[in-house]
Amino acid sequence: MKYIILLGDGMADRPHPGLNGKTCLQAAKTPNLDMLATLGQVGMVHTIPDGFPPGSDVANLTVMGYDARKYYTGRSPLEAASIGVELGPEDVAFRCNLVTLRVASGKGRHAVMEDFSAGHISTEEARLLIEEIDSKLGTDHIRFYPGVSYRHLMVWKHGSDAIECTPPHDIQDKEVQDYLPRGKGDETVLELMESSFDVLTAHPVNKKRLENGKRPANSIWLWGQGRRPTMPTFREKYGLEGAMISAVDLTKGIGLYAGFEVINVPGATGWLDTNYVGKAEHALWALKTKDIVYVHVEAPDEAGHSGELKNKLKAIEDFDEFIVGNIIHGMKQFDEYRILVLPDHPTPLELRTHSNEPVPFVIYDNTHERKGGPVCYDEKLGECEGALVFKEGCKLMDYFLKR
Repeated sequence: MKYIILLGDGMADRPHPGLNGKTCLQAAKTPNLDMLATLGQVGMVHTIPDGFPPGSDVANLTVMGYDARKYYTGRSPLEAASIGVELGPEDVAFRCNLVTLRVASGKGRHAVMEDFSAGHISTEEARLLIEEIDSKLGTDHIRFYPGVSYRHLMVWKHGSDAIECTPPHDIQDKEVQDYLPRGKGDETVLELMESSFDVLTAHPVNKKRLENGKRPANSIWLWGQGRRPTMPTFREKYGLEGAMISAVDLTKGIGLYAGFEVINVPGATGWLDTNYVGKAEHALWALKTKDIVYVHVEAPDEAGHSGELKNKLKAIEDFDEFIVGNIIHGMKQFDEYRILVLPDHPTPLELRTHSNEPVPFVIYDNTHERKGGPVCYDEKLGECEGALVFKEGCKLMDYFLKR
């Protein structure tokens, strides 16, 4: 039996006035998802345990079968693993976003979060900026490491993780003053964020971006902190060997902690221009030697955070055509297989951030096709006859593998 998980990050949504009260999943053209829902087992799954923020870190751990109440220590330690930074027991890792702040005068704390992604800055430009930040602001105890696009890493040796930090995508177009880090050690984090403004504003990369009509990456934003987790590998937990395919360090890091091989696909960006077909092709290739492959697609979530209806519809339709469609066709080379498709959480356009409602899933098993009428893949799958509901989301993986 071969297993594949296709995860469209943030695909689920709420009814939208621009779609006559439909959700993006209901309005988008998704013939491949609908076919799987018609032939497979459908249901709803709660991916966010009570008391946890609805982040992709918690949600993807849950989908992978790991109980966040046991294994979650923070987002950035997972990303550190992907970047190749080994954390010591006293190290605290922070996600370091390159962002665009709109500042009326000076660099005061009354700036507005204009863009949490700095215009989806390229990885090449971002690397130069993070290297400059590390050169100017790094110390024996604080280091900065480049990642992908706007997503980077800071490691604070003997640092504090008792700080309340806000994800920058939660405060798009809001004044940042009420969302600055607070708690033990916050003065260090605040000083780094404020000092970064002068360093980045003067950098040639940002001057060129402004000349070309692009948003400058004029500040860092630190959040998602935590210490390294301890968790069993997927093989220890389920007896299976796997691979992870993703453009973002978060899910790559989860894969590494799970003992998966992380496969880097050329042209995978985490945005609408990602190499969808390459992801599908690499997944099918990996399944020839692996038992299970996890394919993560970031684009729907990014469009949700930006509040862009057109782009979210496109991201969902591209996911359906180029990921789901190619996987359905390619899986026919295997005698027995199962496909699990779902989002990790909703990213409603009206909120421009994550929410914690349950998300729709479908499991297709080529040896046990369901007989019945047509089913549309959307947020109403829980109303279908025979639909399942998983209150403890981490148990969905048990069902997927052992049903």
